[in-house]
Amino acid sequence: MGKSYERIDGRLRSFIEAQPIFFTATAPLAGDGHVNLSPKGRAGTLAVLDELTLAYLDFGGSHAETIAHLRENGRITLMWCAFTGPPTVVRVHGRGEPVFRDDPRFGELLGHFAPEADGSGLRAIVLVRAERISDSCGFAVPYLEYREDRSLLRDYFDRKTDEEFAEYCARKEYVGASVDGLPGLPLPLPPRP
Repeated sequence: MGKSYERIDGRLRSFIEAQPIFFTATAPLAGDGHVNLSPKGRAGTLAVLDELTLAYLDFGGSHAETIAHLRENGRITLMWCAFTGPPTVVRVHGRGEPVFRDDPRFGELLGHFAPEADGSGLRAIVLVRAERISDSCGFAVPYLEYREDRSLLRDYFDRKTDEEFAEYCARKEYVGASVDGLPGLPLPLPPRP
């Protein structure tokens, strides 16, 4: 039986921090807009800042749908599933905002992550303030074994200078604007502080 919580307590925090993958879901306000669901992983790129606030590192990729939706309306859901151990699903519904590289808060927020979590291709930090925290059974979630993080994205962006990464972002069709035409990543990409 699912339960709601007023805060991310020690047990929920331990569960969240132990999962090697989580998912983000966002949507535009338009009824015919595209809902976005993204997997997130890479060790150390998620931080529980306090009992109601989380943040994760947002790296370059083929789209910027989450950023575009957050800029338009701020709605976001984060979800973790237990693929080992007791069957559990935890969701945090909240308000999110992308903190871009030229934001004065960027450096301070980056300090909440392990230095090895930072890397080439970092374009923003997504800050999430929880409004509803809940869990439910994960009876239908399969058992899966985690082997290791994939290094492909890190390796790819490590071969680029920051200027080349900015050019990469500018060339991608759905980075400066979403598939629905909403403003995405501000371009030109500001340099790293």
